[in-house]
Amino acid sequence: MGATVTTANNDEKTWGGGHEIQPLGASYGKMMMWFFIVSDALTFSGFLAAYGFSRFKFIETWPLADEVFTHFPFMHGVAAPMYYVALMTFILIFSSVTMVLAVDAGHQLKKTKVAIYMFLTIIGGLIFVGSQAWEWKNFIKGEYGAVETAGGSLLQFVDKDGKRVALADFAVKLPEQREALTRSHSTWFMEDAQAQPTYTVAEIQAGFKAHPEVLIRTEHLTDKKKKTVLSREESEARLASAKYVVEGANLIRNEYGNKLFADFFFFITGFHGFHVFSGVIINIIIFFNVLLGTYEKRRSYEMVEKVGLYWHFVDLVWVFVFTVFYLV
Repeated sequence: MGATVTTANNDEKTWGGGHEIQPLGASYGKMMMWFFIVSDALTFSGFLAAYGFSRFKFIETWPLADEVFTHFPFMHGVAAPMYYVALMTFILIFSSVTMVLAVDAGHQLKKTKVAIYMFLTIIGGLIFVGSQAWEWKNFIKGEYGAVETAGGSLLQFVDKDGKRVALADFAVKLPEQREALTRSHSTWFMEDAQAQPTYTVAEIQAGFKAHPEVLIRTEHLTDKKKKTVLSREESEARLASAKYVVEGANLIRNEYGNKLFADFFFFITGFHGFHVFSGVIINIIIFFNVLLGTYEKRRSYEMVEKVGLYWHFVDLVWVFVFTVFYLV
């Protein structure tokens, strides 16, 4: 039996990116962008769902965002809870508005307006990425410091009014004791001095004894959503089991509370920041194509519209990250 070959007619072409057949009235490029956005949205949904589950499971030791994100540029020492994060959110949303205006100008084939609004969108994206890097720096560096017990509990320091006290405010410097290295007890390398904490556990314990007004606050929340403050006697007993000094946050320990908080912060905000940075790079490429008149010659600014879809998606994801991670 011979094989039968069927040839499609010209009016029955398989959709290959042309304008003959456009499902839902969208071009091939737009449909592919929508496929990417949907798949990426599912990825972010999984991350946020994992964050929500972990926070619910460890709700008693989860850090309070108002106590973590309190920095504002050029206002060192001033408590400004969530102010800068709110400013970052406003800048990113405003960049989405300028992107809408760029797309609208493209529909009207107004090259100059498209270039201006694209430039403003790029500036907004760069400010957001830079702000996120600055926020990471402060998060990693820390402000007050804490100690971790042998059992993994985090102990923070406060005064009698419940206000945080930094380690530098009470810790004392003890004479440094160097350990002699012998053939039977030696190391292959010496760790970077900057990686070591500023104070040792012994120096913090000595400083704590010399400052009776300092108390210890545990990471556990009370019914009033406040951290538990111990009495002086309880504080001394808990501090005796201190094993590590924690300054700032990393993937191993963090001075703010539960260790998973730092893991999710770096991963979720970093993943979103990578999307914003990628969007800025793409916008810059499109911006220069606009200046060169590439889309003016085509009589179509569809590329601006496609990158606009991606930019709106990135902005929308940040609204969910901001709500779930910072506000709730």
